[in-house]
Amino acid sequence: MTADNRVTVSRAEDILAFIPHALGLWPKESLVAITLRGQTIGATLRVDLPSARSERVLAVYSRTIGEYLEADRDADGVLLAIFSDEGWDDGGVVRGNVSLLSSLEPVLAGCGLALRDAWFIGSEYWRSAFCADVECCPIPGRPVDQILDSRINAEMVFRGSSVRESPQLLGPGDEPAVDPGFMRAEDGKLEEMLQGWRSGRAFEEVLDVWTRVLDSGLPEEFDAEAAAFLRASLRVPAWRDAVVVLAAAGKAVARGGAEAFCTFYRDGDEGEPLVIPHGLRPASRVPLKPEGTRRPAETGNVQGSSGSGESSRCADRDINALRYGDVLLGLHPEQPDWARMTSLDEVLAMLSRLGVGEARAAALTIRGWIHWCQGRGSFADELFSQANAEQPGYRLAELLAEVLRRGTVCGWAKNPSSAWRKFGGAAA
Repeated sequence: MTADNRVTVSRAEDILAFIPHALGLWPKESLVAITLRGQTIGATLRVDLPSARSERVLAVYSRTIGEYLEADRDADGVLLAIFSDEGWDDGGVVRGNVSLLSSLEPVLAGCGLALRDAWFIGSEYWRSAFCADVECCPIPGRPVDQILDSRINAEMVFRGSSVRESPQLLGPGDEPAVDPGFMRAEDGKLEEMLQGWRSGRAFEEVLDVWTRVLDSGLPEEFDAEAAAFLRASLRVPAWRDAVVVLAAAGKAVARGGAEAFCTFYRDGDEGEPLVIPHGLRPASRVPLKPEGTRRPAETGNVQGSSGSGESSRCADRDINALRYGDVLLGLHPEQPDWARMTSLDEVLAMLSRLGVGEARAAALTIRGWIHWCQGRGSFADELFSQANAEQPGYRLAELLAEVLRRGTVCGWAKNPSSAWRKFGGAAA
C-alpha cells in the first residue's frame, strides 16, 4: 500500500460518506460497524437491524456483532452507524436505538474495542448518537446533503466509485439474450464435453483455457464459439467447481481437489483432446503463469506401491479434499487471488447475458459466491436468488444461499490482511 491510495477523513461527514462507497450501496435499516486501528480505518461490517428489541434479542445480537469484529485482531476501537428511516419526525430515532447502543458498548469493550463514536442516518437527516446540543445537533438532525456534498464523497466519485440506492446488482442491461442458434451451439459443445469430461486431459485443457481467460484481461466480447465453450464448461459441475477454486487458489489446488474426489479416470487413458475455439487457444492469449506441470496421471504408481506410499497418498487426498471445501468457505489459501476473482466476476457477468438456462444459473451463482467473499452479502443474496429463479433447484445456489442465511462470514472477509478492498488502499 502506498500513501497515494490512502483516503483521509477528518469529519463525521467524511466517515459517513465513506461507508456507502465501501459497501457499494446506501444501507437501509442497517447497523454498520467500522473497526479502527489507532487512527486508521479497518474492516467494515453491515448487518440488518434486529427486528425485535427485547433484552434477550439485543444480547444475542450484540454478541454476534462482537464475534464478527474481534476477527480484526489489530483493532482497538469501533465506529457505529445506524441507518434507519424510523422515528425522525418525533425524535424517536434516538429513543428507539439507545437500547441497542447500550447493549453493544459493553460487548465491544469486552472484545478490546472502545466505542469511539456513533451516528444515526436516515434518508433526509443524520445526527450524532451522543450529542444533546441543539445548536450542534438540531432536531430532527442535519441534512443528509452534508454527507453527499462532503470532500470524501467527491473524491470517491472521482475515483470511479458509485453507490447504489438499493442492494440490487442486476439491472435491465443484465437481462439475458434469447438466441436459439447460440443455445443450440452451446448444447452441442456440452454434448461434446460430456463424452469425455472425466478425461484427465480434458480437465487440464479446461483449466488452461480458464487460466488464460482470467489472466489475459477481459475482452470487449467473446466470439460466439468461445462464449458457447465457456458457458458449456460451467454446465459440467466438476469443471465449474474447479474454475472457482482455480480463480481463488490456483491450478494446483483445483487439480488436487479433483484428484481427491476422483473427478477423472486414473487408468492412464487421457482421452481425446477437446476442440478449443480459436479465440481461446494459447496463441491468441498471454502465456500461462507457471504453476507446476504435474499431470493427474503422475500422482504415483498405484500398483506395486509400498504401504507407506499408499498411506501418504491417502493423506494427500484427504488434505486436498479439505482444501477444496476450505476454498469455498474462504479458509484457504490465507490470501486469495483477488485479481483473478475480480476477473472471473467480470467474465461471468458477460457470459450470463448471452443466454438463459443452466449456464446462466452457474454464472450467477459463482458471482454470488465472489460477492459473499468480498463481504457484500446483499449482492450475493440477489445473485443466488436470481440463479434459483433461472434454474429452480440449482443445488450450488441453494447451498451457498443457506450459508448466507445462517450469517456465516467468509473467512477471508474476517481477516483484515486477506479481506477484499474495493479501493486497494486504506482510510485514515
